[in-house]
Amino acid sequence: MPSIPEPPPTPTRVTDSALLAVNSLSVSYGAIPVVHSVTFEVKSGELLALVGANGAGKTTILRALSGLLPKTSGDVVYGQRNITSRRPHQIARAGLVHIPEGRQIFGPMTVAENLDMGAFARQDGDVEADRRFVFELFPVLADRRKQLAHSLSGGEQQMLAFGRALLARPTLIMMDEPSMGLAPQAADILYEAIQRINREGTAILLVEQSTERALDVAHRATVLERGHIVLEGPARSVRTNPLFVQAYLGPTAVEQMYPASAAPAQ
Repeated sequence: MPSIPEPPPTPTRVTDSALLAVNSLSVSYGAIPVVHSVTFEVKSGELLALVGANGAGKTTILRALSGLLPKTSGDVVYGQRNITSRRPHQIARAGLVHIPEGRQIFGPMTVAENLDMGAFARQDGDVEADRRFVFELFPVLADRRKQLAHSLSGGEQQMLAFGRALLARPTLIMMDEPSMGLAPQAADILYEAIQRINREGTAILLVEQSTERALDVAHRATVLERGHIVLEGPARSVRTNPLFVQAYLGPTAVEQMYPASAAPAQ
């Protein structure tokens, strides 16, 4: 696979108005560096797609931001508060909620009990209204509210993971490969919900195996390669960047977007 040349090592500066500001973040697995001094931001109400090939470091970044992995260096500011050293439950209570790859639902518990776990730390009186909203988004969950979660289909389990995250009342949701393994109809339902939640003000940091789908819904995109940011900008601009098209969307997309005489060099 062709690659996008790495940019100069000077990181992009984040703005003071960012909801999530990631500054020079590096992460290692033991002695092996995986993420190298990445800097990016997510603004309030924004949908940012984090894309790249398998092994680029996307999941590692999400796990580090949610406190599940230690950071080698750098800092993370969320809502103007430094959360670099916060524990996972503290980060979630601050409003930064992570839906991990593989859903991680509580299989022996019912749909309703899984949703209640999302609201476990809340002290307000609006939980029931938020539960009704989740059932409005995903009517199938309302029909199966007493069903054990492990008996749901893959698509229904992903909807449940999303609904559980919403019950925590996040201001930013990090989603890792939400459409992986889903039937097209289930993926469409999920993405309709993602777009609705985002339109209503919840910021989303999206990691997705389907690059084209992610860029279809994102406002901006950040492209990772071997743990480095190699391209970033408005999603439409990234999608039409010749090097990106060649590296990630394949020869068919190159042929469709560029005539033979203008195709980017191999």
